[in-house]
Amino acid sequence: MNVEDVFKNNEKWIANKLAIDPDYFTELSKGQSPEFLYIGCSDSRVTAEDLMGIQPGQAFVHRNVANLVNNVDLNVMTVLNYAVRHLKVNHIVVCGHYNCGGVKAAMQPADMGILNPWLRNIRDVYRIHKDELNAIEDEGARYNRLVELNVQEQCVNLLKTAAVQEAITERGITVHGWVFDIHTGKLIDLKIDFEAILKDIKEIYNLY
Repeated sequence: MNVEDVFKNNEKWIANKLAIDPDYFTELSKGQSPEFLYIGCSDSRVTAEDLMGIQPGQAFVHRNVANLVNNVDLNVMTVLNYAVRHLKVNHIVVCGHYNCGGVKAAMQPADMGILNPWLRNIRDVYRIHKDELNAIEDEGARYNRLVELNVQEQCVNLLKTAAVQEAITERGITVHGWVFDIHTGKLIDLKIDFEAILKDIKEIYNLY
């Protein structure tokens, strides 16, 4: 794949869309009203539209290393607030994936330079769940579980924000924690019990 191939593929994509619907781009240009905000990993193997089977306009997408929702990251916070308060999405998805390089790097006792502050968020997840994770003897299984727990903690971070709390109260927005199994292609709903998790901390983080 080179740059020339990209533009050739673009021409084919346009032709295919217009063959199905001559007004496709006219309609697409009128605006967006996506149902989902998808927060995923920047990994090149994990693309929201492909694994969800959706089309342009159906998901507002933010991706970063290891799908983090960091409250001091203006990028993800801007995306979140725009999607929730202006686009009025009904579902927010945090989607991690097995074999995540960011999560694996955070498990290593090594100086990663500029990545250190970012990876510390994942190391904090390990710290919070250290007893559970250290009880898992198989390294691969422990790695997969940290991927899942990282998704869970990022979902909790979403629920700590005023925008999400407001949207839950006013229109019942839903937060989901998913993992993409890169070995099988399956999308897994972690079915996180947010009510149980938030029971003891709600009074601290309640903003709305």
